[in-house]
Amino acid sequence: MKKMPEFREGLKDSLPIAIGYFSVSFTFGIMAASVGISPLTAGMMSLLNVTSAGQFAGLTLFASSATYLELVLTQIVINLRYALMSLTLTQKLSEKMRTPQRMIVSYGVTDEIFAVAATREKPLTLSYMLGLEWFPIISWMTGTICGGVANNMLPASVQSALGIALYGMFIAIVLPGVEEQKSVLFVSVVALALSCMFTYVPVLNKISAGFAIILCTLIAAGLTAAFFPLKEEQAL
Repeated sequence: MKKMPEFREGLKDSLPIAIGYFSVSFTFGIMAASVGISPLTAGMMSLLNVTSAGQFAGLTLFASSATYLELVLTQIVINLRYALMSLTLTQKLSEKMRTPQRMIVSYGVTDEIFAVAATREKPLTLSYMLGLEWFPIISWMTGTICGGVANNMLPASVQSALGIALYGMFIAIVLPGVEEQKSVLFVSVVALALSCMFTYVPVLNKISAGFAIILCTLIAAGLTAAFFPLKEEQAL
């Protein structure tokens, strides 16, 4: 009887995340369909990955016929943060949670779910985490399938507009951080400059999309860490 309230509490806390995930994954479904991926296949991608940045980067690599090596390395670089988030959450997990259960919970750790779980005052039980993750994961997969189906029904002008909306969403996410932290502005400008270089500069534009993404990520993050290092108390 004690497990159900925890599960319901997780579901309640996950509702805003699920709503946001549906809209973003809807756009992902449209973009996936535009490169020839069926709605069901795209939905399976969302169910197995649950990572917006990694999946959108994957679409870019699919469209450019990148190699498996590029795809694997890109996903490792982009999604490495999830391993760090999971390690952080282990400090808040209930002592009763065993390794197999922790592995199940780690599957659904995303930026937003981590933020909610990390700020919870009570220990994170298996029931709560399942409730927190279940709705957003289903919403992410369902939104992808709906977007893929809608792509075949919407006019080209609307499809194009929804594709641009994705970049607008990323800008909306970054702008608040730019106002508060110079490091966010710095990494954004460096990443933008590097992306333009790999697109337009001779010789550099010969580098494949996959390795260009990897280099942009590593260089921008490395320079930001060098020029804007976190103090020890901030890192904690």
